Amino acid sequence: MITVTKTPDLHEFNLQTTVSANRLAGLWRMMQGFRLPYLGATVSIGISAAAKTSTYLLLKYFVDTYFVTDVRSVPLYLIALGFIGLAAVEGSFSFLSGRLAAFTAEGITRRLRNFLFDHIQHLTFSYHSKMQTGELIQRSTSDVDALRRFFADQAISVGRIILLFIINFAALLSLDVRLAFYSIIAIPVILLVSVYFFRKVAKAYEAYQEQEATLSTTLQENLSGVRVVKAFARQSYEIDKFEKDNWEKFVRGRNLLRIQAIFWPFSDLICGFQMLAGFLIGALMAINGQITVGTYIAYAGLVVWIIFPMRNLGRLIVQTSTGLVSYNRVAEILKQNREPLEEGDVQPTHPVKGKLEFEHVGFEYEPGERTLDDISFTCQPGQVIALLGSTGSGKTTLVNLLPRFFEYTDGRILLDDIELNRYPRKYLRQQIGIVEQEPFLFSRTIRENITYGLDREVTDEEVERAARAAAIHDVILTFQDGYRTLVGEKGVTLSGGQKQRVTIARSLLKNPRILIMDDSTSAVDTETEAEIRGALENLMVDRTTFIIAHRIQSIMNADLILVMDKGKIVQRGRHEELVAQDGIYRKIYTIQTRIEDELEKEISSAG
Repeated sequence: MITVTKTPDLHEFNLQTTVSANRLAGLWRMMQGFRLPYLGATVSIGISAAAKTSTYLLLKYFVDTYFVTDVRSVPLYLIALGFIGLAAVEGSFSFLSGRLAAFTAEGITRRLRNFLFDHIQHLTFSYHSKMQTGELIQRSTSDVDALRRFFADQAISVGRIILLFIINFAALLSLDVRLAFYSIIAIPVILLVSVYFFRKVAKAYEAYQEQEATLSTTLQENLSGVRVVKAFARQSYEIDKFEKDNWEKFVRGRNLLRIQAIFWPFSDLICGFQMLAGFLIGALMAINGQITVGTYIAYAGLVVWIIFPMRNLGRLIVQTSTGLVSYNRVAEILKQNREPLEEGDVQPTHPVKGKLEFEHVGFEYEPGERTLDDISFTCQPGQVIALLGSTGSGKTTLVNLLPRFFEYTDGRILLDDIELNRYPRKYLRQQIGIVEQEPFLFSRTIRENITYGLDREVTDEEVERAARAAAIHDVILTFQDGYRTLVGEKGVTLSGGQKQRVTIARSLLKNPRILIMDDSTSAVDTETEAEIRGALENLMVDRTTFIIAHRIQSIMNADLILVMDKGKIVQRGRHEELVAQDGIYRKIYTIQTRIEDELEKEISSAG
């Protein structure tokens, strides 16, 4: 039974504090809470190494006593017990060292994985919009596993080799000073060669990991969009793309292995010459009577435990580069600032009313890239605001400012007469319900998807009421398991319209004071859209609602329609006012009306 001190858990220890420009310092900080068992592993290695060295010294005594001088001051059975006891000590402490090192490595990486996942959940929207999913997966799995290997094997092995060298070199000095120094002539050469290859391997491994992340992204996108691939019969294109990325990974992996393949025989050659020279010099000294036969036998065993550990030190120096590269890749995520959810000098205890005022609001994703410019309007509680405009006109960006996914760069937004950025983000997002333009469902039951995000117990009646309002209740009942039906990844087992309505039900069950519908009826037919609109008319009472839509029919009853173009509001008013004006709105209305009339004529003629 191994007793260790309590290690800090996810909420007691912030791994962001481990990030350091000095990678070794960062790794040392990462070990906080596990340093004592790791020290125990190192001490156990020292004891095991000392027992191994003592075995050779006892062997020297045995040979010289029983085969050379024949002065048997110690009984043979005691010497035999000594060999057995030293072997038991060596094996026991070697096992203990491995156990403690494994405990440390698994504990550190468990905490690191948990913290990484938690940290990624709290990073900003702008970070996630720039970072590829495959890259994050690669760093959270492969790179974390490389760090596990570093703590479990590489770091502890470096300590083991250093202790073996110190203990065995001290033992060699006690045998013969000249032999001891003859035995380490090649060690500086091995270390210099190892440092040279360390730099080479570090660059090659980083390039390999980057390409593996690219390959993971390609695979993840392909599997996520497999229905689109099949729909457009683009299997050959996707296969060629995967083969290209896979070939690049092969090339980089081959380059990495080539560097390592050059290092191994070169270091083995140096070690082989060193050992051969040592054996030859030792044998000549024994023949000339400068050392005893027992001394030579002990030397032959000890020199192996100096040369080959140093050869392995070279190997570990090279392999350690992979752990340090992985630390850098993980640290790049850890050093990203979290999105503060609780910050804000206003701490309301009641729901918002929903009054919103935009005063000359501007926004830039990047400096100089104006996305919103001089946006000004007022929305009273319970009003419906519709946003209309071409793709890229800034509609989605505008509503994303409300839950503070992004911070406006100019002007100000007032919510209930208080500036928006004074509210905590968590509070705002509890008050706002969002139905995304691209609906997302988890691989869970329909009921779990509808109740997602609620911290309280929800009754079946509440779930069904929300589903009825979203015009999805009757569809759910047609499934064999009803609300317990398990949907596939991203809701793949449901149609586009069904997914939209499930996400609408999820937002309605939340009962937010502000509702954002980002083109949420784009994937449903006209009849279903009418059902949703009819249900929402009752649910939108006393709730401020923003509707982003391309169909004018979806926004005709809005209290205020904002027509946007290139980040600016170019028209505003009710439907009747905008139709009477020259401008974008009337052009869109005319086109859509003409298309609907033509469709009705075609349907009538077909009938």
